[in-house]
Amino acid sequence: MIYNPISVTELNKYIKGKFEEDEYFANVLVEGEISNYKHHYTGHLYFTLKDENSLIKCIMFKTYTGHLEFEPKDGMKVMILGSVSVFERDGTYQLYAKAMKPLGMVGDLRAAYEELKQKLEKEGLFDESHKKKIPTYPKVIGVLTSNTGAVIRDIINVSTRRNPNVVIKLFPVPVQGEGAAEKIAKGIEFMNEQKLADVLIVARGGGSLEDLWPFNEEIVARAIYNSELPVISAVGHETDFTISDFVADLRAPTPSAAAELAVPDIEEVKLKIQGYENRFKQALIRKVQFMRLRYEKCMKSRVFTQPLQKVNEQYMVLDMKMKAMEHSILQKLQIEKSNFQKLVMQLDTLSPLKTLARGYGIVYKQGIRVKNVTELKAEDEISIRMQDGETRAKIIEE
Repeated sequence: MIYNPISVTELNKYIKGKFEEDEYFANVLVEGEISNYKHHYTGHLYFTLKDENSLIKCIMFKTYTGHLEFEPKDGMKVMILGSVSVFERDGTYQLYAKAMKPLGMVGDLRAAYEELKQKLEKEGLFDESHKKKIPTYPKVIGVLTSNTGAVIRDIINVSTRRNPNVVIKLFPVPVQGEGAAEKIAKGIEFMNEQKLADVLIVARGGGSLEDLWPFNEEIVARAIYNSELPVISAVGHETDFTISDFVADLRAPTPSAAAELAVPDIEEVKLKIQGYENRFKQALIRKVQFMRLRYEKCMKSRVFTQPLQKVNEQYMVLDMKMKAMEHSILQKLQIEKSNFQKLVMQLDTLSPLKTLARGYGIVYKQGIRVKNVTELKAEDEISIRMQDGETRAKIIEE
């Protein structure tokens, strides 16, 4: 079998495509030690991440370095959230870092995070089948977050800009620190018991893993899972993932995005309604035009232009059937007449009158035809019937 060769570029591009098709490579969490660290003048970070047995090249673009809360150094153990892909030019795969945090207490929290995540996932708290649909046109948005700070202001600003008629009900809760998880869970339960909203947004701004920890607590996860009201989780930045995100009915990358997901843009709704109205009008116009064409076509049909045509055609059919019936009767009469004549001729042949016409006579005794001579004796009076009449006689002797 002969194969057509491909170029190195095509091969590397194909391999890169395979990496990008695998969802696992889109978001991987990797722990390791930094080496060969270089902060490029462009703002990008280049380094190698290694452990006891292996290493992988890494790059963090300037777009993500602004969220770093520490200065990376060689020998530092870190945890990186990123994606794996192929650098086509060199034909090497590498880790593209989106977020990076130093290990320490973070490592213990990360272990607890993974343990709880696996536990809840096995129990089915993350299943898509349990997730509720976010209302398309909610009237009341319930928000659980701090009553100070930029989060609630962003949600109010975005919501009122998109729909000034929407009502925002804030249930203030602490979003970090000791006891925060219990108060967040109680807030979710209270909003459900009182039916205070159509949809809930659980939100806070960005921060370290320790800052976001209340949203990784089991009590909050179960409160979200048991909520009858749909819940949108908007915790931290786009690169932050909490247990609340997995349990919630919908995850928003930021609090502002949560408001956009929860509140429809009234102008877009108006445009959509206007579009439906125009489509309805056009459909109605086409329907009227179609019905008019059908009407005109019907009015031009023979049923309306010559209403008696069908009746006359049936008259013609009736006349034809009458003629056919008359013809059939005449034929039948002719046949019967012919048969009758044959029978008459046969009867005439057997008629005694024919015998009389040939000169014979018929003898009657007391009105009874005599067939044999033995029926007669002397002195019997008889009558003889001939062709032209009847005469009487008397037997002289036997």
